[in-house]
Amino acid sequence: MRLQRRRFEEASQVRTFPYGKVEVVELDDTAVGRMSYEPGWRWSKDVKPLVGTDGCQNHHLAITMSGRLRVAMPDGTELEVGPGEVFEAPPGHDAWVVGDEPWVGVDFQAMRTYARPRHEDAVRQLASLVFTDIVDSTRRASELGPGAWSDLVAEHNRLAGRVIDELRGRLVKKTGDGLLAQFDGAERAVRAALAIRHAEAGIGLELRIGVHSGEVEVTPDDVRGIAVHTAARIMGDAAPGEILVSATVKDLVDGSGLSFEDAGLRELKGLAGQRQLFRLVGPG
Repeated sequence: MRLQRRRFEEASQVRTFPYGKVEVVELDDTAVGRMSYEPGWRWSKDVKPLVGTDGCQNHHLAITMSGRLRVAMPDGTELEVGPGEVFEAPPGHDAWVVGDEPWVGVDFQAMRTYARPRHEDAVRQLASLVFTDIVDSTRRASELGPGAWSDLVAEHNRLAGRVIDELRGRLVKKTGDGLLAQFDGAERAVRAALAIRHAEAGIGLELRIGVHSGEVEVTPDDVRGIAVHTAARIMGDAAPGEILVSATVKDLVDGSGLSFEDAGLRELKGLAGQRQLFRLVGPG
């Protein structure tokens, strides 16, 4: 962290699409973007063909500088924002310009990946993966009823999504009663798992979590490969409230201040041989 400044007129990246553009400046690890949309712009019409996802999968934290924008969630909830208003838009939304004035906003959260074109071929890279699962989700859903359970899962997704964003991860997908997140570092992945577990405990949810690092194929809306299956199986082997990590992760975070205890050799379903797992005890 250092004292610095940037101008949007000297953006490091300019991403254009029909009726709009995004100008991105970078402050070391932080990317800030100025979004400019013309009247008639709509995410599902003008950006969706570029990224190929159902709904914008970015988490926006932004302020409107001029014009008006309307944001709609899949459950029908809508929000209109105007000049001087700070707003948050969770993943899965659509949005469009309201009226005849262009909308201009500044986003502090989603600019690393927003409106990046979809590539035909997947990119292979090393990644650290976090899988979560809500313990006893079927029983809890039956006890609470569909409406209350849906609200609780939505709050779970919101809290987890915020942690993932803060630790510069990527929410790959939701699994109904859990999620898969990708990080470019093992330590951030483990600290995200710890923070997610703590946040969900605050709303009465208990999780089992698995963390693994390995090579994956990355596409705009998914990750694939044996490392993904391994992370899922590690999560499935965790006890309620437990965070299990692979030996690879433990080695990568050596010296980070995170502490683990031996969870033994495990045979993970669908994977050959035994895998050494470790239980996260906590930081320090």
